Amino acid sequence: MKARIYVTLKKGVLDPQGKAIQRSLSHLGFDGVEEVRVGKFMEVRLGAMGREEAEKLLQDACRRLLANTVIEDYRIEL
Repeated sequence: MKARIYVTLKKGVLDPQGKAIQRSLSHLGFDGVEEVRVGKFMEVRLGAMGREEAEKLLQDACRRLLANTVIEDYRIEL
């Protein structure tokens, strides 16, 4: 089974990296870009297990390591 995990900053959390990218795009002539938010994308290959077990394992991994839940949200796709 393969899972995709998306980690993004929560709304209201400043994103200096995204702001720098947005400014650079503007300098390059991409004037229609109003905002850029930077996040993380991970693909995880799991061994043989049920969907419920995989979901529990990945939720725990996100809370303990993959996402800083104080400032980041995460979404898991199996």
